[in-house]
Amino acid sequence: MSILTITIFLPFLTSLLLLSFSRESIKLTKIYASIVAVLTLGLGIWLALNFQAKGGFEFQHVALEQWLGGSADIKYSVGLDGLSLVLFVFTTLMFAFVVLASWSIEQSVREYFFFLLMLETCILGIFAATDLFLYYIFWEAMLIPMYFLIGIWGGVRRTAAATKFVLYMLTASLIMLVGIIYVGYLGREVNGGIFTTDYQKLLALRLPLSIEQILFWIFGISFFVKSPLFPLHTWAAEVYSESPVGAVLTGLLLKMAPYALVRFNLMLFPEAAFSYAPLIGTLAVITILYGALVAAAQREMKRLLAFSSVSHLGFVMLGIFAFTEEGLQGAILQMISSGLSTGLLFLIVSRLESQYGSKDMYDYGGLKQSMPLATAAFLVAMLASVGLPGLSGFVGEFLVLNGAFKSEALGTGLYAVLAAIGVILAVVYMLPMTQRIFFGQRREALAKLQDLNLRETAIAALMIIAILWIGLAPNTVLKVSVTSSRTTLEHVKALPKQVQNTLRF
Repeated sequence: MSILTITIFLPFLTSLLLLSFSRESIKLTKIYASIVAVLTLGLGIWLALNFQAKGGFEFQHVALEQWLGGSADIKYSVGLDGLSLVLFVFTTLMFAFVVLASWSIEQSVREYFFFLLMLETCILGIFAATDLFLYYIFWEAMLIPMYFLIGIWGGVRRTAAATKFVLYMLTASLIMLVGIIYVGYLGREVNGGIFTTDYQKLLALRLPLSIEQILFWIFGISFFVKSPLFPLHTWAAEVYSESPVGAVLTGLLLKMAPYALVRFNLMLFPEAAFSYAPLIGTLAVITILYGALVAAAQREMKRLLAFSSVSHLGFVMLGIFAFTEEGLQGAILQMISSGLSTGLLFLIVSRLESQYGSKDMYDYGGLKQSMPLATAAFLVAMLASVGLPGLSGFVGEFLVLNGAFKSEALGTGLYAVLAAIGVILAVVYMLPMTQRIFFGQRREALAKLQDLNLRETAIAALMIIAILWIGLAPNTVLKVSVTSSRTTLEHVKALPKQVQNTLRF
């Protein structure tokens, strides 16, 4: 068994032991789950340190090749290239933070951490899968822990939020399954007449533009719902506001769909993806501006952060469909950056809500006096979120805007100009929220709120270090993903002549 497969399944397999713990062993359960999350992070770091970045997939592991008796080429196949490695390791990092931050959970503790660790395995599998059907299995499995995490440990409207999340994701996934079956059927052409969902084999498939366009939208609608891209975003705010694991949602779940767009839509249907770049770019800009404007109108803290995340995802989508190295690299960095900054904001806001009970930012004020550590952490995360130079958010947004401005696929720099307005609007809603919560006159009822404890301070400090590291040394990430980005663009460069002539790489 490969080290990659061990890393993927370690959280779930070890979490099964949690079910044998007594309900009274709350502290032991939390310590055990934390050890598992940190060990998984350690394995992720080992994979990163041993990654060669020479192009193609590394740490590959293939199994169950003959489980269908040769009637179809569907198997367990995992591997990591630069793009998936960055997100894979980031997943292990975020889950270590989230598990450690979840020590405040007191209800059904062992079940909570069981579902949380199960969710980690599912997300790791999504980023590592190199078989389309395996990818689908991991995605569907992810819905199980998310449903229970939201439905049991969520807010007042948790049942409705959990149901909405599953219905949206399940419907989108079923649409994707139709596409996977269709592609597998067409893949017989490159697999000796045998149905195949092997991603690396399907890369050799060349389809007519009309077929590519159909498949692009079959896969695309699924991923646009999951992103979420305007106007398919309506599930996000309610799920965010009710979820006990908002940091996981913003840090990881909303990055899986953009990753899939690069992995599947751009690589398997490059001509269609290029032809629809102006349309998707337009929707991305609308998402940026719409998310920012709606965020500015919110009173509930988590709903504001939810729409802020929607706006950030617009930058990711714009970078992907700019079809430039700067744009794609910026999109990758923006996925990591927004996960860190918004994730930290969610952790602090969740702590405030759990202590005081109110979601309305107007019910707070003057917390810097009694919560200086939380105030400092919130300020850094907020400044990273609005793209302050020197912090992680600036580099990703700058690369996306630069890539979109020079994009031949988009055809005009107007996309970048309009998207840049979203950067300004981020200041409009983030600074007032910070002002209302932490500065001004403190309410007497807030005197009971306690500052971050040692564990929470350590988590915030590590996330801030990561924000600063990416902001000051972005090449740490970019040099790992650059080969995959260039491979993607070279794949588009190999389009038929009539399309290739419109590109200038």
